[in-house]
Amino acid sequence: MTAQADENMNGRLALIRPLFGLDVALAVTDPQGSLPAPLPEEAACLSPNTVEKRRREFAAGRAAARAAMADLGLPAHPIPVGPKRAPVWPAGVTGSITHTRSCAAAVAALAGEDLRALGIDVEEDTPLEDKLLPSICSPREQNWLNQQENPGRLAKVIFSAKEAAYKCQYVLSARFFGFDGMELQLDTARGQFLAEFTSDQPPFAKGAGIAGRFAIGDGLIVTAAELRAGG
Repeated sequence: MTAQADENMNGRLALIRPLFGLDVALAVTDPQGSLPAPLPEEAACLSPNTVEKRRREFAAGRAAARAAMADLGLPAHPIPVGPKRAPVWPAGVTGSITHTRSCAAAVAALAGEDLRALGIDVEEDTPLEDKLLPSICSPREQNWLNQQENPGRLAKVIFSAKEAAYKCQYVLSARFFGFDGMELQLDTARGQFLAEFTSDQPPFAKGAGIAGRFAIGDGLIVTAAELRAGG
């Protein structure tokens, strides 16, 4: 890794680190840089027809996940893809992986009564395409966006926050649903959000919420969700 690339990754660590508790390990990698190969069990999850961009992002995400687990004092362990395409973490570990063109990141923690699930999402800091707005944002969210100075960017934050909250809830529910399954309340001054379920998704009831944080910087939008005791 070059000095410039190392500086870029350190900047991204500094951007993401405050979004999670101190008991959560975090690592970032560069999909466009030099990467270790996925472990055999991980590589077996990729189709022979997978394009190079997808292969690099997958490898970067898995490398970040193993680095995060190493920070917890855990040995290298494969993180394959489950039957529903979600990462399969080792027993006793909860985590989340995300990747985009320029950055991959992973968080991991020891699962327990206090910390039950994590979710992270990274997006390029570009406006959400207008044509995607009706499928991502509810009418209430769209009305709120229309009153903001930068609705395109904040729509992307909503998209990312729903992705992070979805990953977090999936650990416990193993349920799929669309973007209309959650509605966001954004606190732009504090960099916080609350994702509320719009219908029952056992073990979550309609109206239950998953709290999270977000940050924008270094060309990225990053969202983080944690499900802790009492949440």
